[in-house]
Amino acid sequence: MIDSVSQPPLARRGLLFILSSPSGAGKSTIARMLLEADEQICLSVSVTTRPPRPGEIDGVHYHFIDETEFHRLVDDHEMMEWAKVFGHYYGTPKAQVKQGLRDGQDFLFDIDWQGTQQLYQRAEGDVVRVFILPPSLDELHRRLRSRNTDSEEVIAGRMARAQDEISHWDGYDFVVINDNVESCFTKVQQILNSERMRRARQTGLIDYVRDLMNPSDE
Repeated sequence: MIDSVSQPPLARRGLLFILSSPSGAGKSTIARMLLEADEQICLSVSVTTRPPRPGEIDGVHYHFIDETEFHRLVDDHEMMEWAKVFGHYYGTPKAQVKQGLRDGQDFLFDIDWQGTQQLYQRAEGDVVRVFILPPSLDELHRRLRSRNTDSEEVIAGRMARAQDEISHWDGYDFVVINDNVESCFTKVQQILNSERMRRARQTGLIDYVRDLMNPSDE
């Protein structure tokens, strides 16, 4: 009986995995669950001009910078995408992402439809776009109120923006309804694992198949 020989993992190009949703629909929760469950993906840390919220750490949750520095990065073409949301700027620096993709690193993006469009325009073949929908607008409103972090005025603004966000659902590759967080998470995991197996991303396949078809005499 011949012992089976395990093959080392095939070289693979990383991907940019985008989660978008209206505020309160659950993308941040799903993103956190994905990061905890999957060591092969890391959060793309955005830069932002908004002040840190309680518990947020500079360089971990965001890179907190002022508007002057943000606009310098934009003017120097150092951003992959950027947008202004609720009066503050958010963006993704290029350098670490480009190198990571070459090294097979997957990046998770928690961004809105504007950022998604820009990222897709700049890195189409590396991007996987997932939009998370709430089961209803009433449920979305309930979730926002249950946070107990925003005033009624802010919640009203988020609800108005939510309908605009939802109108862009057809600009995504996959759409998942978050009526149950565990079920939604499982579906998002399945999408990620499937996309990793795309032939175009498995850069080590050419050498593997060549060796498979022309085995050595040893």
